[in-house]
Amino acid sequence: MKHTFIATLFAAAIALPAYAADYTIIAPAAPGGGWDQTARSLQTVLQQEKISGSVQVQNVPGAGGTIGLAQFSSQAAGNPNSLIVGGYVMVGAILTNKSPVTLKDVTPIARLTGEYEAVVVPSSSEIKTMADLVAALKKDPGAVSWGGGSAGGTDHIAVGLIAKASGVDPTKINYVAFSGGGEALAAILGGQVTAGVSSYSEFESQVKSGTLRLLAISSDKRVDGIDAPTLKEAGTDVSIQNWRMVAAAPGLSAEQVAAVTADFEKLHSSAAWQETLKTKGWADTYLSGDAFKAQLEKDVSATEGILKDIGLVQ
Repeated sequence: MKHTFIATLFAAAIALPAYAADYTIIAPAAPGGGWDQTARSLQTVLQQEKISGSVQVQNVPGAGGTIGLAQFSSQAAGNPNSLIVGGYVMVGAILTNKSPVTLKDVTPIARLTGEYEAVVVPSSSEIKTMADLVAALKKDPGAVSWGGGSAGGTDHIAVGLIAKASGVDPTKINYVAFSGGGEALAAILGGQVTAGVSSYSEFESQVKSGTLRLLAISSDKRVDGIDAPTLKEAGTDVSIQNWRMVAAAPGLSAEQVAAVTADFEKLHSSAAWQETLKTKGWADTYLSGDAFKAQLEKDVSATEGILKDIGLVQ
């Protein structure tokens, strides 16, 4: 009887879903922004697909993600259950903030998504087109204020490139940095800045409701479902894509890294994640392993060059 009971327990145990670690994901920004949306989308899909039994999201905002990055690097070292989302914004913020902690201090797992930058104004604005905005910028660069994410991030770089392409000294731009997408959106809607720049998904509902006017998007060609010209079409020779990634803690073994990577391979191939990409308007730019690490090194080098060109890094 005793053996039968133990055998029954054993059979029941192996019949249970074999969940991976219960993950904690750091979103190194305030709620409402792209990193927060990414972290919470990962949370939903990892649990829904039974890849992980429990996933918690913690927001640690500030300094373009470098505060969260530094905290994560020191406190999560050696912990395979801890993850952090980041991306192109963080690459720039590390450089502009001269952060002592860089992406070399974490374990890159995968590039997850890509998204284009959108340029918007309040629907009540006298600025009707991208040409109107560029004309105002040329007339008086300081009088045109731009609201976006943290200094040195994708939004800031995009504004600098727009200025440079328009023949305006990028160091003269009036860029107002916000730590979270919610704060930036409130400032744009409230008319506290002339224009806003961020990933399209952060403005989508307001664009569709008519409270924001979409002037242009930073893709090379028009994007299906987005009724706006590209910056190039509008006469400004700029294209730029924001990408987002997930990284694990430093100090993990090869086996631990492989296990985390395998979980994200499962996530990427799931129908739920593919539907999330479609719903959010995120491009599927998934890249993992050594290929992602090599691409990340190239992106860091290229970003440093861009930031120097537009005067954000010496």
